[in-house]
Amino acid sequence: MRLWPGLALIGLLAVPLWAGEAGDLVFADRGPWDLSQGGLTWVLRQTGPEAGDFKPLGEGTVTLQAVTDPADGKPVLELAEKTDRITRRIGPFPVSGGDPALVFFLENISRDMAMLTGGSPFYIRNRLKDALFRGGEVRQEGDAIVAVFAPFRGDQNSGRMHGFDRLELSFTFGDPKQPIRRMLAQTGPLEGGLPAYRSEMVLK
Repeated sequence: MRLWPGLALIGLLAVPLWAGEAGDLVFADRGPWDLSQGGLTWVLRQTGPEAGDFKPLGEGTVTLQAVTDPADGKPVLELAEKTDRITRRIGPFPVSGGDPALVFFLENISRDMAMLTGGSPFYIRNRLKDALFRGGEVRQEGDAIVAVFAPFRGDQNSGRMHGFDRLELSFTFGDPKQPIRRMLAQTGPLEGGLPAYRSEMVLK
């Protein structure tokens, strides 16, 4: 199985040494994953400008499933992404590791932002990681808990982010130890009259 190259860089499966309350919710231990009754599927929706190398994915699905690693015959996890533009498998991930769907979502955000702004993907990843580990706020919305982050608010490079300085991330939970119900990243309108960027994953 092929490892998606970006996942080797982001390092977001690691448990933080310290996190705030919002970060604790996002990085709650959800393993070991038991997918013996079937995989978990999120509906993926992504909209935004067609600019540079970036083209929004539209609507599709991301499925987390259990498979057998042909290298050693042991169970591992794999993501299957399917949209009108792309179909691919991503993995393997350890059964007892972090949250592959979360890492997939965050890596998409950092990659998309780098393409739309021309910024360094390493800087973007580090700022996302720092915001998730140490910032954010927690809101109660009905029976759900929502952790909200503004990773680039007040950033020293905000003037070169073409509107991504207003990026907001939100994560919706029932039980934090269960799969994340909804992951959302959105901006306001981008510079140059370009439409807002929005990427969302909603658990079926």
